[in-house]
Amino acid sequence: MSDSVIDTITTLVLKNSDEDALRLAQEAVGLKVSRVLSKGKAVEGQSELTTSQDGAKRLDAEGIEVDICVMPVEGRRKSLLICDMDSTLIGQECIDELADYAGVKDRVSAITERAMRGEIGFDGALRERVGLLEDLPLSMLQLCFDERIHLNAGARTLCQTMKAAGAKTVIVSGGFTFFSGRVAEACGFEHHQANILLDDGTNLTGQVAKPILGREAKLEAMRSHITDTSNAIAIGDGANDLAMITAAGLGLAYYAKPAVAEAAHSAIRFTDLRTALYYQGFSDAEFIEE
Repeated sequence: MSDSVIDTITTLVLKNSDEDALRLAQEAVGLKVSRVLSKGKAVEGQSELTTSQDGAKRLDAEGIEVDICVMPVEGRRKSLLICDMDSTLIGQECIDELADYAGVKDRVSAITERAMRGEIGFDGALRERVGLLEDLPLSMLQLCFDERIHLNAGARTLCQTMKAAGAKTVIVSGGFTFFSGRVAEACGFEHHQANILLDDGTNLTGQVAKPILGREAKLEAMRSHITDTSNAIAIGDGANDLAMITAAGLGLAYYAKPAVAEAAHSAIRFTDLRTALYYQGFSDAEFIEE
């Protein structure tokens, strides 16, 4: 192996413990295991891989559903966790769920999908979608949160474990502060930033406060929380997350669109958000499960 390979570490993570599947994955990528992070589920060690994408292609060719990360050993554990919210920390797109209460979900969802693929600009798409929510009673926001919004598996463990290790934790969302504040509280995030829905005291006005928090604003938000972005881990799923994902020391695409997964340093495609901890070298024994 070259010196450059020795400077990297490869991590494999299965959704569920399966010694045989993990062994096959190790063989597929030529991994020499140095440490078991979770018995039968997550291991790390040396390989000849140079990128996570190369490893994913080898595993896909063998039909093995294993998440993989190849990253530098130095600075592996990050001091800032910054996450998208919709379809990342939670399993829903809040604006799509609000649109269902307003009777316009199909129209709003179609715009959301195009924006997340990067086919249309985020700012204009957000204004168009919010406009369709005009006159929705404010009481529907809390009802939506209570009935529709659920944390993705591992979200709270990821936040709590990184906080216990001394990291700052931040949500930066193209969604809305009504939801980001509640999700931050549920997970334990210290900071949250999102767009603000305007209202007249009773109903939504169909407008969103300026400036709109989109792709570049997410990057600036990350930079406002840390001087050296190589010490950050950024996680997201859509095109508006790309700037912060590619600028972070470890940028992860979470069940993301293909263009996002290709540009990210690594991806979570089969497992849950705890995998972001395994990638940084945390073991099960270090997880804060509350």
